[in-house]
Amino acid sequence: MRKLYLILFSLFITTISFGQVKLAQTGFNFLNVTSDARSSAMGEAVNSFSGYSGALFHNPASMAEMPKFFSSNFSVNKWIADIQHISASIIISPFYGDYGVIGLSFQSVDYGEVEGTAVANNEQGYVDTKILKPSAYAIGIGYAKMLNDKFGVGGQIRYAVQSLGESVVPDGNSTKVKENKAKAIAYDFGTVYKTGFKSLAFGMSVRNFSSEIKFEEEGFQLPLIFTVGISANLFDFVDIGAKNQSLIITLDSTHPRSHPEQLKIGMEYNFMNVFSLRGGYIFGNYEDNVSFGVGISSFGIQFDYAYTPFGVFNNVQRFTARFSL
Repeated sequence: MRKLYLILFSLFITTISFGQVKLAQTGFNFLNVTSDARSSAMGEAVNSFSGYSGALFHNPASMAEMPKFFSSNFSVNKWIADIQHISASIIISPFYGDYGVIGLSFQSVDYGEVEGTAVANNEQGYVDTKILKPSAYAIGIGYAKMLNDKFGVGGQIRYAVQSLGESVVPDGNSTKVKENKAKAIAYDFGTVYKTGFKSLAFGMSVRNFSSEIKFEEEGFQLPLIFTVGISANLFDFVDIGAKNQSLIITLDSTHPRSHPEQLKIGMEYNFMNVFSLRGGYIFGNYEDNVSFGVGISSFGIQFDYAYTPFGVFNNVQRFTARFSL
């Protein structure tokens, strides 16, 4: 297991050098927008979690140790500029995870309406065409398994589509309508490693790995992102007599293709597995670096809320409902 983890970590470090090509020139960036309220409230620093129901949107290996047979979540993200993201996932752990865990994921984006125009030989230089409704979605299927009581691996394959609406383009002496749509196959994979020392755990993931795609002539890459994370329950190391309580501290280091590296720090205080208070900070984000959130859980149902101040864009609010049995 040590050799396998060393190989995967070496692959991560080696591939980073290739991830620097085309910095800030990626497309399909909706794939990296987090809608899950729990992870958002913790600054998205959840890469090393085990048994996490939102794993398919962060580190697919994190679902390998699901404590329940069935888990699902549904999230709504009221993003900037009246853009709305929706995500959902279903995770099934048959035979107590002896043969692995299967998951399905879905993301969609509603960009709202945009007024379409076309170049014209008139005083304004253009004419109105019709209202455009850009959209995007991605569906995925993932698998994860604990290879032993400490080490888990997982992967996901996703089919992503983005439509930018129709445009009117010249065609000889007339014009024609062209549909602007691109499709891509993206791959995610990751590992989690529980050290066995208290609750200390590590995680590594690579997301949105794909070939180059294009709408017309100029090709672009998906927003490839590499992440290494660490987490632990602070109350395992500091005995303060906190029964039925936990204080999880997380730290993720990310190397995105589309912008400079980021350091993410998260915290979650949980009382009796009922009430959670969360906070996070992202170094390298200038508008949305701070986040807060709460969660309430009972009888297999959980509701999470996250609030992120977003500078000139006011704020972003996320809501997530989870169900498990």
